[in-house]
Amino acid sequence: MGTVDPPDGHAPAAADPATARRPGSAPLTDHPRSDTTGLRHDSLDGLRTRVTGGLITPEDDGYDDARRVWNADIDRRPAVIVQCASAHDVAAAVTVAADEGVEIAVRGGGHSMSGASVVDGGMVIDLGRLNHVVVDPDTRRARVGGGALLGDLDAATQQHGLAVPSGVVSHTGVGGLTLGGGMGWLTRKAGLTIDNLVSAEIVTADGEIRHVSAQDDPDLFWAIRGGGGNFGVVTQFEFRLIEAGPIVHLGLLFWGLDQGREVLRLAREVMATLPPDLNMIIAGLQAPPAPFVPEQHQLQPGYALLVTGFSSGDEHEGLLNRIRGALPPVWEYVTPMPYVALQQMLDEPNAWGFHDYDKGAYLEELSDAAIDVIVKHLPGKSSPLSVLLLYRLDQAYSEIPDDATAFSGGRSPRYAVFIVAVCPAPDLLVSDRAWVRELWQALQPYTPHFGLYVNALTDADDDRVRSAYGPDKYRRLARIKAAYDPGNLFHHNSNIKPAQQRAGWQAGQ
Repeated sequence: MGTVDPPDGHAPAAADPATARRPGSAPLTDHPRSDTTGLRHDSLDGLRTRVTGGLITPEDDGYDDARRVWNADIDRRPAVIVQCASAHDVAAAVTVAADEGVEIAVRGGGHSMSGASVVDGGMVIDLGRLNHVVVDPDTRRARVGGGALLGDLDAATQQHGLAVPSGVVSHTGVGGLTLGGGMGWLTRKAGLTIDNLVSAEIVTADGEIRHVSAQDDPDLFWAIRGGGGNFGVVTQFEFRLIEAGPIVHLGLLFWGLDQGREVLRLAREVMATLPPDLNMIIAGLQAPPAPFVPEQHQLQPGYALLVTGFSSGDEHEGLLNRIRGALPPVWEYVTPMPYVALQQMLDEPNAWGFHDYDKGAYLEELSDAAIDVIVKHLPGKSSPLSVLLLYRLDQAYSEIPDDATAFSGGRSPRYAVFIVAVCPAPDLLVSDRAWVRELWQALQPYTPHFGLYVNALTDADDDRVRSAYGPDKYRRLARIKAAYDPGNLFHHNSNIKPAQQRAGWQAGQ
C-alpha cells in the first residue's frame, strides 16, 4: 500500500455573515442564537460536541484564512466553517444545517471558479482534513478522501507508476473535479475522471452515509458522475488506476499572433490522427517570463501547442518533427519530465490569489469560421495570464456511451474550449471578463445545441444548467434529486431542481 499526506496550507474561503434563511426553510424559533453564526447557541454547541474535526466562526483566530478560496474575486463570510475529519462529522453538519435551515457550501479544494465552495452567512462543510490517499498497486485501486488535492493523488499513485486521469492543475480538489467530469492530459488515453470511478461514499441530505457503485444505489452513482454536488457530500472516492509515468515527454512549441490561422489549422489536422498515447492542447496566451523561454520572446502574445507523450520518446519526437516540418515554431522547449511535474506545470499561472473568471464551450469541429473567431478575439485580452485553451476529446473519451454517466457533454469526438481570465488585480478582471464573454458569445454559432461542461459553468442559471445536460439527462437527474434531496438542501452549485414527485415514478426513470 502507498499513502501520502497532503501539503500544509491548501486554504479555505469567505463572506458577509447574513443570517437570512433560504426560502422554504423552517421558521426561526425563539431559542437564543449566536450573533455571529445565525445558528441557535445550543445547536452550535451540540455540533461542536459531535464532530471530531473542529468549528471556526468569525470571531475565531484563523477565520480569514479558513474562509479564503482560490479565486480572489470571491470574498464571502460564512457563519460557520465545519472542518470535518470523518464522514460522521459531515453527517452531523448536514443534519444540523438541514434542521436549522442554514445554507450549505461544500469545500473540497476551494478551487471552484464560481465560488461554490463558500457561502455568505451559512455553513461551509470543509473536507480538507479528509485528504487521505491509499493505493493498492495489486488491484490498481485508490481510495481518496473528498478533501484531497490532485497533487496528493498524483504523489501517492506515482510511487507505483500509476495514475488517475484527472485535471491539469495540481492544487485542484479531487472532489469538485470528479463530480463534474474531470478532463486533462490523460483523457484521450483513459477517459474522464468519472470514467475511472468505481465507487464512492456519500452523505445525503437525510444525513445517511451511503456506499454507491454500479451495484449499490446505481441511480445515485450514475448521478454523481457528472451531476456535480447536487446529491450530497462525497467523503471518499474509489478509483481504478492506469499505468502512466513516472517519466513522460513534453514539447512546447510557440508561434506569434500573426501565424494563428496556420497554427490552428495545423493543430486540427494533427489532432485528428493522434494515437491515445499522445496528446496536444492548443493555448492562446502570452509566453511566460520563464527560464525556458528566450528572453526576447517572454510575454510575447501568440499560440502554443503543448504536446505530451506517454509512451516512447521516439513516438513523441516523431510528432514534433511532423509539426516542425509543416510550420517551424518561433521557439520550442522539449524535455522528458516526471509525470508529477507535468501535472504541476500550469500551477503557477493558476496560483491562489488571482482574480479569475471563465466560460467553456464545446465545438464539434474546429472549422475555419471558428478559427477566424479565435484569431480575431484573442488579442483583446489585457492580463498576461489570461488564456484560451482547446482540448481534443476523442479516443477513450468517445468509447463511453453518452448515457452511461450524467456527464454534461456528448461523447462524440469534439473540442472543449476554455476561455479563462486570470488577473493579478481586480481592475484587469473588468476588461478581461468582458473579453471572455465576447469571445464565448462569438463562438456560439459553432457549438452544439446542448452540452456545457459544468466545471466551467461560472454563470449557472437554471436555463444554462438545463442546456448543459440536455432534456433527457436533466429529467433523469431531477428525478434522482427528488429521491435523495427533495428539499434541495444542496443547491449552492450548478443546481438541478428536484422533479415534482408523482405516484408510480422511480428515481432512475
